[in-house]
Amino acid sequence: MTWSDDSRSPGLAGLRPRLPSPVEDLPDGRFERHGVRLVLKRDDLIHPELVGNKWRKLAPHLAAADGRTLLTFGGAYSNHLRATAAAGRLLGLRTVGVVRGHELGDRPLNPSLARCVADGMRLHFVDRSTYRRKNDPATLAAVLRAAGAEDAYVVPEGGSDARAVRGCRALGEELAGVADVAAVACGTGGTLAGMAAGLGTRARALGIPVLKGGFLQTDVHALQTAAFGGPRGDWSLDDRFHFGGYARTTPELDTFAEDFEHRHGVPVERLYVAKLLYALVSLAAENAFPRGSTVAAVITGRPFPGPATGPTPSP
Repeated sequence: MTWSDDSRSPGLAGLRPRLPSPVEDLPDGRFERHGVRLVLKRDDLIHPELVGNKWRKLAPHLAAADGRTLLTFGGAYSNHLRATAAAGRLLGLRTVGVVRGHELGDRPLNPSLARCVADGMRLHFVDRSTYRRKNDPATLAAVLRAAGAEDAYVVPEGGSDARAVRGCRALGEELAGVADVAAVACGTGGTLAGMAAGLGTRARALGIPVLKGGFLQTDVHALQTAAFGGPRGDWSLDDRFHFGGYARTTPELDTFAEDFEHRHGVPVERLYVAKLLYALVSLAAENAFPRGSTVAAVITGRPFPGPATGPTPSP
């Protein structure tokens, strides 16, 4: 079943996603002086609570869960955990979030985890060693037992697996013919893997990892193989713009994001989107994009907390 079919399933119809998401021209002298046109792919406006690539990756899982409890994984500030909790509330599904860091269970909840709990998610904290081994079948079974969720439908960390990658293919299909380069910030690589497949040979997909380590090349290849049987599309990664790793920012990045918001009136999420936009400005200055090309920046999320700007899906 394709993502489009999943999104039309009776259980998801009431969520009313705004698809395809808007594409907005964004005049910016830092690109124009190099003969490059910048557009924003506003996936942050797909749904007011299931934002951006979280909708694209979760929708196939929500359809496949068929009413079962959803159990998934994330860190203390995971956008994926928040989106899964919101989906559970909206669809009347029970949700369990397995959180990296056993010690966090003894501390006051941060705003992100508190939002998950408010949306009905039950949190289960595990130590980091166990979390690293979560994909081992025996470890996963033990976690499910400890969480009291042996029969749960398991969504992988970040939602990224073959089903989610096929869901993200629609993103590339929506951008084919719109951009010469489609760029997205990467955590687990699932969105890039699917987007590149949807673009095919009609455009180049560029991923900006927000984590250190240089492991995503292998992961994206593996995800495409699982989803499509082998590599798809023309894609590459640029590892220079992680700013120290996941959930890390610097004063330079914060200043850049604030300036971008002031210039364009677009809210800039710091952990992913700011790094993507900073990378694209830097690459334009390096003349990495041919003159006359259009670059699409995929806006996969918005700052938390706070509503999206611009239109939202019709009620």
